[in-house]
Amino acid sequence: MKNRKIAATLLAVCLLLSGCASAPAETEPERLAVTAEPQTAPVTEPATEPTTAPTTEPEPQDEHFILTFAGDCTLGSNPVNYYASASFINLVGEDYGYPFRNVLEYFENDDFTMVNLEGTLCDGGVPANKTFTFRGPSAYINILTENSVEAVNLANNHTLDYGAAGYASTKALLEEGEIAYVERNATAIFTTESGLTIGLCAANFTFDVDTVRAQVEQLREQGAEIVVFAVHWGQEGSYRPMKYHETLAHELIDAGVDILFGTHPHVLQKVEQYNGGVILYSLGNFCFGGNHQPKDLDTALVQQEVIRDPEGNISLGELTLIPASISSIPVQNNFQPTPYEEGSEEYDRAMSKLDGTWTGYDLVVSY
Repeated sequence: MKNRKIAATLLAVCLLLSGCASAPAETEPERLAVTAEPQTAPVTEPATEPTTAPTTEPEPQDEHFILTFAGDCTLGSNPVNYYASASFINLVGEDYGYPFRNVLEYFENDDFTMVNLEGTLCDGGVPANKTFTFRGPSAYINILTENSVEAVNLANNHTLDYGAAGYASTKALLEEGEIAYVERNATAIFTTESGLTIGLCAANFTFDVDTVRAQVEQLREQGAEIVVFAVHWGQEGSYRPMKYHETLAHELIDAGVDILFGTHPHVLQKVEQYNGGVILYSLGNFCFGGNHQPKDLDTALVQQEVIRDPEGNISLGELTLIPASISSIPVQNNFQPTPYEEGSEEYDRAMSKLDGTWTGYDLVVSY
């Protein structure tokens, strides 16, 4: 055994020395030397504030205002027929929206509505000693306040139908209702919610042009941008203004009046544009409780556009005539003014009175 172990040992040594018993030594594969480029941060543009296009202010625009005028409004009745079945009092009752229901869209969508308030608003009193005296109850101030009427003319021959007490009641109700009013030979200032300042002056039949000119200057100094002269004049029942009234009207426009608002004849007369102003010689009856069966039912609303340019200069723009009836039913007056349908015979007839081409005979009326 021992000899075998020695022989084995000797054999292993020989094999080792001769290299026959071992495999070639493994070597690591050759690697290519790769030199990496040095890592650098990406180049970026320096941060800048975001740029926005310069804003430009919008170009200033003209401002537009609409003034509406309508004729005689007697919101009551004569004592003789105060409670008659066809009277204003009986038809209206407590429905304060009734009288202007069919024209409310014009009153609500304008900047200023003015009518001639012909009669008093008071509860009782002693009527004047005259043929026709008109009175409506105090509550009828709501007909004005609830229907977007901003101003009334009191320079007429019916404001004293119930004496000084009736007149004082009327004015107090107007003031409480914040309705502007202008009296005979007086002035008033009113600024619309839209910011137009309107000067008012008025006369009942007689006036002096120089006095009106001074009133206009006074109103301008008080900030009036537009001046309205309300005048109660003319011949009742006549469709044509008196010649000397035409002359006076032109003189008033030349004196600085912008809009002349005429009443009293109870019928329509022509509307004239003159020297940058407008003349409404007579707008006739409108919501006229004084007569439930008048001979002429034609009336009109007139709307005058006023333009204020960006520099504050004022001019009159488009003039719109709206022929109408004083009643919503034919033949009889139910005290509910209603525009005529454009193109109808009634529309054309009323328009001919407004443009001065009407050739009908004058009426015989007296109120």
